Amino acid sequence: MSRITIPAVSTATGATADVYAQVRKIAGGGVPNLFAALGHLAPATLAAALKAESALASSSLSKQDLETIKLLVSEQKGCDYCVAAHVMLGKMVGLSKEALRAIRAGQATGDAKRDALVRFVLNLQKTRGTISQQEFAAIREAGYTETQLAEISLAIAMITFTNTFNRVNDTDIDLPAAD
Repeated sequence: MSRITIPAVSTATGATADVYAQVRKIAGGGVPNLFAALGHLAPATLAAALKAESALASSSLSKQDLETIKLLVSEQKGCDYCVAAHVMLGKMVGLSKEALRAIRAGQATGDAKRDALVRFVLNLQKTRGTISQQEFAAIREAGYTETQLAEISLAIAMITFTNTFNRVNDTDIDLPAAD
């Protein structure tokens, strides 16, 4: 059970009701538990997160790239809620079960560009300080642009935010369990 008690979404008013309406438009009519909690506690924070996610959705990274980043970081951070979400979303954007398992394990998927992204993001998660010139060169040689490096950074920041909140809240998982 989530640590933070959230009133029924249907009782929301004001800024919370407004941000829930935004969520419903992008989440197929429902309000997932993560968004219900954030919207109840900090509607402006959830609105800002949705705006950042909108920027990512229109970025030059593919949907598969975004789900690769979000799934890998979530696995590294130990966020069961986000792992479940991004396994589900990864399937929806065409990542195979085998690729999803490999991404979660930080292993090769068989796609050279995706594998470079996994290595790059994993390196960012496991090391401190500025990345090496070799790491920078490797991700660029894999075909990622400097603009995409900024977008990768935003994707990592956004998933780290939701991972952290879910770990604090122990958010009830209201999604299909990850395989």
